[in-house]
Order: sequence, then C-alpha cells, then structure tokens
Amino acid sequence: MDVLASLIDGIFVALEPMNLGLAIIGVIVGLFVGAMPGLGSVNGVAILLPFTFVIQSVTGTATSPMIFLAAIYYGAMYGGAISSITLGIPGASTAVATTFDGRPLALKGQADKALVVAALASFVGGTISNVLFTAFAPPLATVALKFGDPEIFALMLLAFATFVGLGGDDIPKTIFSICIGLVLATVGFDIVSGEPRLIFFDITGFSHGIRFLVLAIGVYGIGEMIWTINSSRYGTTMTEVNLSFKGIMQSVREFPKTWKGTSIGSFLGFFVGILPAAGATPGSLMSYGVAKLTSRDPKSFGKGNVDGIAAPEAANNSASTGAMLPMMTLGIPGSPTTAVLLAGMVIWGLQPGPLLFSEQPDFVWPLIGSFYISNVIALVINLAFIPLFLWMLRMPFTVLAPLIFVLSLVGTYAAYQDMFDVRLMVLVGIAAFFLRLLDYPLAPAVLAIVLGPIAEPKLRQSLLFSDGDFSIFFTRPIAGPITVVAIILILLPLFKFVRDKVRG
Repeated sequence: MDVLASLIDGIFVALEPMNLGLAIIGVIVGLFVGAMPGLGSVNGVAILLPFTFVIQSVTGTATSPMIFLAAIYYGAMYGGAISSITLGIPGASTAVATTFDGRPLALKGQADKALVVAALASFVGGTISNVLFTAFAPPLATVALKFGDPEIFALMLLAFATFVGLGGDDIPKTIFSICIGLVLATVGFDIVSGEPRLIFFDITGFSHGIRFLVLAIGVYGIGEMIWTINSSRYGTTMTEVNLSFKGIMQSVREFPKTWKGTSIGSFLGFFVGILPAAGATPGSLMSYGVAKLTSRDPKSFGKGNVDGIAAPEAANNSASTGAMLPMMTLGIPGSPTTAVLLAGMVIWGLQPGPLLFSEQPDFVWPLIGSFYISNVIALVINLAFIPLFLWMLRMPFTVLAPLIFVLSLVGTYAAYQDMFDVRLMVLVGIAAFFLRLLDYPLAPAVLAIVLGPIAEPKLRQSLLFSDGDFSIFFTRPIAGPITVVAIILILLPLFKFVRDKVRG
C-alpha cells in the first residue's frame, strides 16, 4: 500500500501544469525525433540536455527536467514506427523489426491499421513495464545483477537461434545471411588486442567499424527504394489509403487479436531492457523472433502480419522503461539513452543507486508517475497524427522516391557527420537490392549486425574468465538452461531441412 500511495502522490505531482506541459512537449519532440532517420532517442535527449538547465533554474527542482527528458525518450520509442511503416526507413535501431511487417502492410493499403497496432502495442508494452517497474524495482535490479557475461551471451545465442526462422524455409541462405551480418559486425579494431580487423583496402573509414544505422538505412531506405523502382506492380503511387474514423476504430477493435505478440513484446522487452548494456534494440528484435517462432502462421511474417508489428513495438517501449530500472536502482545505464539521462541526474546533484528510492522519494515517484502520464499522452498524440503520417503515402512515388533518398542521406550524415558513412550507406543499399533479387533474406543479416557487437565481447570475456572452457555456458545455473534451449532451437530447423532433403 505504501508503494501505491507513493505512486498516486507522484502522479499528482506529474500532473501539475508545469510538469504536464513539459511531458506533452517532450512527447511531441520525441515523436518527431524518433521518426527522423538517423536521430532517435539518444540524439534527441543529448541535444536537449543543456535546455534542461533552464528548466531546473525556473522550477528549482531536478524532477521537471527529468520528466521532460523521459517524455522525449517515450515519444521517440513511439515515433520510430512512423517512418518504418510509411517509408520503410527505420527512424532508429529500435524500430528496425517494425519495418519487417509494417512496411508490407502499408504497401497493401493498410498503413492505418499498422500505425494503430504500433501505437496500441506501444501503449500496452509501456503500461505493463510501468507496473512491473513500480512493483518490483528492487528485486528485479538484483536479478539483473546476476546476469554476467556468460548469461548475456547465452541470451544473445538464444536470439540468434530465433534468427534461423526469420528467413523462410531456405535454411542455408538464412545461415549465410547471418554469417554476412556477423562478419560485417567485426569490422574495425579488435576489442581485446586492439588490432585492426577486416579494414578493407586499408580505407580508414572502416576503422570505426560499420555502424548499424548505416546498414539499416541502406537496406531499408535505399534498398527498398530501388526495389520499388524496379517493380512495376505499385504503379505511379505508393499505395491507396482509405482513411476514415470508422476504419481507425475498426483497427482499434481488432487490436486484441494481437494479444500474443503484444504480450511477448511487453514481458520479454522489459526483461531484456533491465539487463545492463542491452537496451530496447535487442529486446525488440528478440521479441519479433519469438513471436514468429510461436506463431501458428510463421510464413506470414515479413508479409504484413500484425503480430510482427505488435511484438517489437510493445518490446521497445517496455524495454525503454526497463532500461531505466538499473539506472535508478544501481546507477548502471541499461541503454545509450539512459546513459545520457544518468549524466543529467549526476549533474543535477542526484546519486543514482540503491538509496535513491529512500533518500529522494520526492524525485523518484513523480518521475515514475510521469511514465504513466507520458504513455497516455503518446498514445493520444500518435493516434491523432495518423492522418498526417498517411499523407506521405498518398504522394506519387516520383515524389516520394527522391524524398526517401534525401532523408536517407541526411539521416546518415546527421547521425555521424561522416561522408564516408553516407557513401557506404548507398553502396549497402545497392548490395541489399541485389541480394533481394537473389532471394536472400535480409532480416537475419541486419539482426546479426545488431547483436554481434554485444555477443562477441561477452563470449570472449566469458572464455577469458574460464580459461577457454566452453562448459561455463552449460554449468552456470542461469546460462546453462538458456544455452540448451538455444541449441535445440538451432538444431530443430536444421533437422527438418535435412529430413526434407532426404525425403525429397
């Protein structure tokens, strides 16, 4: 009851005119920051962090600026789905998985349905994660601490196991696609020895590695644009969108059918989000893989399955709240964005850690209350702006193609301020087009590029700790079961593939 009373008091503080206004502004800013390719929540929060000192000087408290930044974070998680669905360009890495089914659904003339599902799944995921955060923050933080390098690698291995099912029935091409992603993820300097790896033709631009957004925007921006130009089936316009209030309400009424994908994303996303250094991107990708793995119709994924939208969208919102948990209770950021938020808290004179809840309740509970408020605000604004988002789909493709091209160039340059990355992004898009012509699945490669840089250091640090003994992944009480399940999930599709070949 003390927790509930504290939460209610915190919500009332978050509803004060100044805090409510900051939350609304933050959500709107975050919505458009998340929708712009190359920006995302971490850029938006970092750029606007200096502005919070003005807010603090006006309000005299650290609560209001933190509510503003948290609202930007929330809005950006919602906003990432907009460009993924309408343009096929992920606004940030957290929205890549939404592109897999959101874009095909938009091309079928059902972009309004995709946007409604994304908004409602995000709301449900955010609400469930808020409840879990409120009720179980201290014990969940303790569980997160039990995840060392072997446990996190086992979790990444489990994610890779779900990838085998993301490429369709052609298992060899799927595995080849994963291998391409893993190889590209190793470009740059070795994390242990510092030696250069795969720096092609001694080009210095490869020294920082191949950045994920360069690949994501290249594959789903430039590659999709070229694919559409090459195909005549869409004619001169992208798609016909029949927007009506009745149609949106029908999509709202049909949303409960996505309960499985939404549930998977909400709980799995929160769990992955609380793990230090994991964040929303792995959570959304893993949720997509698990949703497909458990679906009665896995072949429809990648072709416009609404669960393929609901799972990652619920996950990235749930994970964003989950990532706040280790930051506040342990002082360990769970994502790049929470690292910026952590820096802000320290600047404002707060000390994140186990004592924060007991020593700074006047800061903690209004902030948690603002999570609930921002979640509702984001849902309302997102649904209200659907006509604006769909307006883009009514453009002739002769207008939209140059817009996608320019957004891809500007988004890539804005993210890294490096013309080498812009040129590489265009080359990646062309290569993705040819791979698609040859019927190679691109999703597993993109997912491997995301998780490869997380999995590799955890693998190597685990083996250094065990003197090269791989049994560490089987003997530890948490890592062992996860590793066994991952191996089974990898072997089952391979066994089915070999059996079908023998019978054929």
